[in-house]
Amino acid sequence: MKREQFIAYVSSEQESLRRFLLALCGGDRMEAEDVAQEAMIKAYLASDHFEERHKFSTWLFKIAYNTFLDHKRSARNRETDLEAAVYLAGEQHADDAFVYQDLYEAIGTLPIKEKSAILLFYVSGYSVKEISNITSCSQFAVKQQLSRGRDKLRQILER
Repeated sequence: MKREQFIAYVSSEQESLRRFLLALCGGDRMEAEDVAQEAMIKAYLASDHFEERHKFSTWLFKIAYNTFLDHKRSARNRETDLEAAVYLAGEQHADDAFVYQDLYEAIGTLPIKEKSAILLFYVSGYSVKEISNITSCSQFAVKQQLSRGRDKLRQILER
């Protein structure tokens, strides 16, 4: 893939990718930007391996998702996701631009796989099959993650 083509593809996907990562990072804009930058570099370096028969956005989101997981693994010695979400909610560090702040805070408490499935399906509009490709899970697993995520969100938001 030529540099100009890569730039054009990324330009069309950049905003939705950053929204996805911002939500995955619980509203922490600095963390989301770090992950986005790293993912873009990885994508550019791997752009020669992109196969035109695949959808570019799915390929890019898969790289970003894996970069996010790597980032989380490297930060394991920090607080657990639930503790971090409670901290963010209590300190009001979540992005004020979110119209549905309670919903995003609730999403922040979900396990990573459920959170990713919910965000990719409902916020980014990906199909179960595309989410399966991005997260390297079976379609059945994605459906289960969506179902569990919706149930947990319902319980949290009803409190």
